[in-house]
Amino acid sequence: MDKQKAFLFDLNGTMIDDMAFHIRAWHTILNSLGAEISMERTKAECYGKNDELLERVFPGRFSIDEKNLMSYDKEKQYQQAYRSMLHLIGGLPAFLDKAKTARIPMAIGSAAIMFNIDFVLDGLDLRDYFGTIVSADDVKDSKPDPETYIKCADLLGVAYADCIVFEDSPKGVEAAANAGMQAVVITTMHTREEFSNPNILFFIDDYSDPQLDRLF
Repeated sequence: MDKQKAFLFDLNGTMIDDMAFHIRAWHTILNSLGAEISMERTKAECYGKNDELLERVFPGRFSIDEKNLMSYDKEKQYQQAYRSMLHLIGGLPAFLDKAKTARIPMAIGSAAIMFNIDFVLDGLDLRDYFGTIVSADDVKDSKPDPETYIKCADLLGVAYADCIVFEDSPKGVEAAANAGMQAVVITTMHTREEFSNPNILFFIDDYSDPQLDRLF
């Protein structure tokens, strides 16, 4: 018998093309706090948990409670700006249906807080596709640490080597590599030239790419 495989998805930038809205929200907030940070630098800092981002930009300045409040403020700004445009990346609805029909277990492993994951899953009625969800609230260390994807695989009961991760960022692909998993990269936020990870199976622009047929 074929070994059980699983598809593990990052969320922002991978299932929905929304990273520009996250970057703009962070850019506004960070500069309001005196960071004097460029949009390009903000983009480079947009990985991992919100509190980790704030600590990188303002080391030691804010308490955990203060960072949590700023995190929710940022997510409210993002959701207000993006809500009317909330939709899955092209081809993904059919891809999810095909995977569900093939009985391939699927999970979401995201550095987002559940407040944002719920915004997407409930807004697009996606919960039935995913056997488990691992958020920033569920891990100690965020990507590129492998904990997020390891926890997804463990909860699904699938071997790490049999998991295929869908990611849009080099840090996320690195997290997959650190978990012993291969990755498919969607180029919504980063160009192919920004990736040097040897665990990449292939790149796609969206989920209508015929290369994805190789996964079934």
